[in-house]
Amino acid sequence: MEDNRLLGLLIVFVPLSLLSFGGGQAVIADIQHQTVIQWGWLTGPQFSDAYGISRAAPGPSTLIAALIGYQVAGFIGAVVATLAIYIPSSIVVSITASWWQRTGDTRFKRSFERSLGPVAMGLMFAGAVAVIEAGPMTWFTLATTTLCGLLLFFTKLSPYWLVLSVGLIYLTLSFGGLSV
Repeated sequence: MEDNRLLGLLIVFVPLSLLSFGGGQAVIADIQHQTVIQWGWLTGPQFSDAYGISRAAPGPSTLIAALIGYQVAGFIGAVVATLAIYIPSSIVVSITASWWQRTGDTRFKRSFERSLGPVAMGLMFAGAVAVIEAGPMTWFTLATTTLCGLLLFFTKLSPYWLVLSVGLIYLTLSFGGLSV
């Protein structure tokens, strides 16, 4: 049974590793779809929690693969998922970057580099939508998210102070018996 789960982790994370244009955030929507809908390893709220933990922890956003792997098949699952999300793309990037640096500055090269930006942004936006849809979204959490986004965009407020403030507000409200 565990062999099937480990194989499943490879089936999910190796292709996503190869498709992660713009970094790990670009494949979050696909990770959510595969792990929640396709394979049923996590519920929507479990995925949102794993995503939040992976984003709060230092390191790349694809640390979520280790958390999912651990949920699916324990420590070995975490190792398999981590290797599956990092090794294939690392090999492709190493080979491609070496070739890319050897080629001269061509019109094709400049066009290709400019065209990847919108693709990466679209994939990251899809990931944000997938996380929002997976979690329990209330009007209060939507308002909090919107307010935080506006504060980060229009002020020089540190994200660390914002996270601390929002965490304290939610903690205070939950101790006060309010469901947020």
